[in-house]
Amino acid sequence: MAGTLNKVLLIGHLGDEVKMHYFDGGNCLGRFPIATNEVYTNKSTGERVTTTEWHNLVVRNKLAENCEKYLSKGDKVYAEGRIKTRQWQDDSDTKRYTTEIQVTELKFLTTKKGHESNTPQTETKPAPAIKTEKDDDLPF
Repeated sequence: MAGTLNKVLLIGHLGDEVKMHYFDGGNCLGRFPIATNEVYTNKSTGERVTTTEWHNLVVRNKLAENCEKYLSKGDKVYAEGRIKTRQWQDDSDTKRYTTEIQVTELKFLTTKKGHESNTPQTETKPAPAIKTEKDDDLPF
């Protein structure tokens, strides 16, 4: 394959409220973390183990406004985007880095605010169907 690909697909729960930043000219940016979990059984102890990974999501303009309006901590979302690492200097002139997911597609899977006000719960295209191993009827 000659090209490259930077694509992320996530389904997770918001770990905090959407933080908005507004700019001159009417543009805005929303930031919020989501958590994804992996559950497995430790083979030596038989104990079920859950590990959580945190992802910092960034949404822009109308999508950011809708996220602020309809999403709250604990809500479940499906997000597509790309990984972006940026750097800056903090107050003590130390170079700092952060890795974020620049969201290009987002679907609200569960929202507390959406259920309360009967508002639409989707933005952009619907999430693809998620198939588990149990749903697979192939013999191999």
